[in-house]
Amino acid sequence: MTNINKDFLVHATLAELFFGRRDGVVAHVFGHIYKPCDGLLNLHMVASGASGGSMNPQRWMLVVCFSLASVFGTGESVTTAETQTYTCTTFGSGVVQPFNGSAFYVHSNCPFIFTRFTHNRVKCDVTVRRGDNGLLVQVEIIINKVRTVLQNGSILVEKKSVSLPYDHTYQHIFHYGLYTRLRSSLLPLSVTWHDVPGGIDSLRVDLEQELNTDMMGLCGKHGASGNKQQLISESVLSEDTCQIRDPIFTVNQECREFFSYTLDCLQARTPFYMQLCEENIYGYELNEHIVCAFFKEIVLQCGNNSYAWNIWRYVTRCAEPTCPGDLVYVEQGAAFIPSCSNPNPRFSNQDMTSSCVCPKGEVLNDHLDGFQCVVESSCPCVFAGRSYLTGDIRSTKCQSCVCDGGRWLCSENFCPPRCLIEGQFVTTFDGKQYAVPGKCAYVALQDLDWTIKIEFSEKEASLKAVTLQLYQETFTFEHNMVKTGDEEITELHQSDHVLVFWQSSMYVQIYTSFGLKIQVQVSPEIQIYITSPKNHTGLCGNSNNDTTDDFTTSSGIIENSAQPFALSWSLGSCAVNIPNSCINTDNEIFADDKCSVLNNPAGIFAKCHGHIPPEQYHTACVQRTCNCGGNLQQCLCVSLGSYAKACRSLGVELGDWRKSTNCTLKCQKNQEFFYDIRACNRTCRSLSGRDPRCGLEDAPVEGCGCPEGTHLNQGTCTPKSECSCHHHGGTTPPGPVMFSITEHIKLRTLTCSCFVSGCRNGKVCVHCSEYLVNTAQKTCDSLSKPLGTNTTCESGCYCPHDQYEDHHGNCVSRDNCTCVYSGQVFSAGQHVKTNCKTCFCGSGQWHCKDEPCPGTCQVYGNGHYQTFDSKWYRFDGHCQYTLVEDYCADGNGSFSLRVESVPCCDEALTCSRSIILDLQGEVTLTLSDMMVTKRLKKAWTLQEDPLYTTHTSFLLAFHGC
Repeated sequence: MTNINKDFLVHATLAELFFGRRDGVVAHVFGHIYKPCDGLLNLHMVASGASGGSMNPQRWMLVVCFSLASVFGTGESVTTAETQTYTCTTFGSGVVQPFNGSAFYVHSNCPFIFTRFTHNRVKCDVTVRRGDNGLLVQVEIIINKVRTVLQNGSILVEKKSVSLPYDHTYQHIFHYGLYTRLRSSLLPLSVTWHDVPGGIDSLRVDLEQELNTDMMGLCGKHGASGNKQQLISESVLSEDTCQIRDPIFTVNQECREFFSYTLDCLQARTPFYMQLCEENIYGYELNEHIVCAFFKEIVLQCGNNSYAWNIWRYVTRCAEPTCPGDLVYVEQGAAFIPSCSNPNPRFSNQDMTSSCVCPKGEVLNDHLDGFQCVVESSCPCVFAGRSYLTGDIRSTKCQSCVCDGGRWLCSENFCPPRCLIEGQFVTTFDGKQYAVPGKCAYVALQDLDWTIKIEFSEKEASLKAVTLQLYQETFTFEHNMVKTGDEEITELHQSDHVLVFWQSSMYVQIYTSFGLKIQVQVSPEIQIYITSPKNHTGLCGNSNNDTTDDFTTSSGIIENSAQPFALSWSLGSCAVNIPNSCINTDNEIFADDKCSVLNNPAGIFAKCHGHIPPEQYHTACVQRTCNCGGNLQQCLCVSLGSYAKACRSLGVELGDWRKSTNCTLKCQKNQEFFYDIRACNRTCRSLSGRDPRCGLEDAPVEGCGCPEGTHLNQGTCTPKSECSCHHHGGTTPPGPVMFSITEHIKLRTLTCSCFVSGCRNGKVCVHCSEYLVNTAQKTCDSLSKPLGTNTTCESGCYCPHDQYEDHHGNCVSRDNCTCVYSGQVFSAGQHVKTNCKTCFCGSGQWHCKDEPCPGTCQVYGNGHYQTFDSKWYRFDGHCQYTLVEDYCADGNGSFSLRVESVPCCDEALTCSRSIILDLQGEVTLTLSDMMVTKRLKKAWTLQEDPLYTTHTSFLLAFHGC
């Protein structure tokens, strides 16, 4: 594509950031209204493409909407400011540079408060203590009562040693070039240090914004002058065994020579820093860590354009640090080394530091030990903990993937989509998951010539029956039973349009002449799995690879939630009576305990975790088991079986999971249990001719059946010699069996309880005994509802012939029938816009037209995500994550949006998110802590050709921890 202009727009509840095109045209405002969910945070992104005029044939737009609610807010308006970092450092044997930029020397082995403050009700306390060798031997960092101690080269969090990277709800600790950094999630603060043998030779505290709070400690307060002696006396934590000594300095030639090369940088400040150098080095002349740490800090302050930058190590004889493996040392390089896992890490120019990096053109192979650098095209790929070399292929039954330089290139899913109905939980053909609201009868899927209906048990949220109406045939699937009409199918039924047979003791297969395939689990609970060759309607959606229209109601409009959608496909009235939470405490304890086996990373189901995330199945397991109305263990096993079946459909074998979870099944007579059994050529009937069950594209199922070498004969496994012969007339011996069919007709007499004078609003009294009327179709609402099998007549008051009761209770013609959407009534001719469609009400039905539709991605609350393709999932990691970017394989792009959770006082909750938006590598915008801050690339200003403007909107704040 050529001549592509890019628009950027960010709308925040806290601030509106408009990213205009370079031609001065500002993108239109995204017009949806979102409410903060969970009282926390919403983030919405819209990406759309549209046709333009000849001057702009292609236009791509990114819209990002933020709704931020902070528990720490105080009601003040949001401000936008340049990013400014306030830094306090201590290095060498006692040099301190407070936030105000001054410097002094402290010679002491006493513990000191380095900095202490409270910001947004979060307390921070950093204390330091030097040893007799001059190095820091203990650093204690307490943030929101979480205590981290740096001592003897170890990092202890709450008295437990941790390895890096370490991610906690409140803080992250990670390697940062040659350094180690602790970054707080609650405060705009990071602590960075450099470990050397014997202690720490440099420590730095960075504040990313000015804090309007009382601060104490050696670092003082930014902007305040601070008297040296006052800072020391107020910061020392006196102990009987420690001392504070007066600084001593004598002329030191090494210091003098070094500062002769820094005159271009320090100028008039040279004498002051020379005295600091001599105070720092006195008594520690032989300690290279103390000496070199001082020189390095001065050079870093002078910058890479100073004269001393390239020669200071030669002048001071401070050796370059050694790097492990293939890594090489650079004075200023990437803090985060490009690796096979992340070859293009997003970082700003402030993330350049002393570092060990790979040679140019190579990345770190972080999938192997030993710090090996490779070209990116040689990077291995990783899946489910296993490494694959470039060119390696991994496959499942539905997909094939090839490793290409650390990235998986995968085929489209070539398995046909399936609809699953397992208990109250439905997965549509396009993968949308929801729960039906009531224990009712529903249309699962329908077409002109066939309908699949499901009926729930009145007692619990499990299916009681499945009905397939196919042309003139009706098949009913109940617990351990299948019927066609009134005749039970014990093995196989075949007609012109359908083949129905028992695949095992648990599953019945249905194959139709037009490609519809159904698998019904009839034991221990009824569940149904449908594969359809084309688009249809019902609870299962329409199989068009678009989840946004899966909730299309029977009236033709797309609902926003599952309940009105599912109710529209119910047969008759339907009460909302399936609880969405546990209603029995004992059952809940049992369910939480037993269902956890699905998530166990070392358990029997772990082998499948890399293929199918278990979280949704775990949630369904807990809900189905804790609301079980019968045998708890059976309900549990059915739920576990659903996950095992999904894994098996991809070819992932779990082993004997039933034995591991106490879910073994007992088989009748002499049958045996198998995880992979087919009925093909396993019955006596199959010996009498070609078995129609063979040659079908079906996967083996679990259940009871006959082992190889035996054949099923009226429920018993027998050798071939004991099988009867089957023919169209029956079996021989004992001979043909004659069938007679008796048609039973049940007459139903209804009485009329109304009188003509008792009907209002133009309605008339219907006497079903005198005149049979399908009263189920006498309302506007019924015109779009699926019909039951039989005509229903109930005597009472109804609208006259050719009129229908609208949603206001009035009788109207069909053309004037009303429609309902999201609980609101619309008159004929009115329209609504929903899900990229404009829908008009007519004759009680919605008639919709497609409109250009942007894709929307959103994240809210404790890690609830919806992708641009409307897939929902849950992930609540502690790190910073890329939400969306256009830096693809070539590394070139124009924007990157990253997010990071900011926890509440209760670490189980997320109160807000830190949101970082990088635009064209020129400016980085951060929305955090009630502020929008910008960080500019060096030598670039916003005065010409602005990429964005900022506008304050409204503020939503929650108080209290």
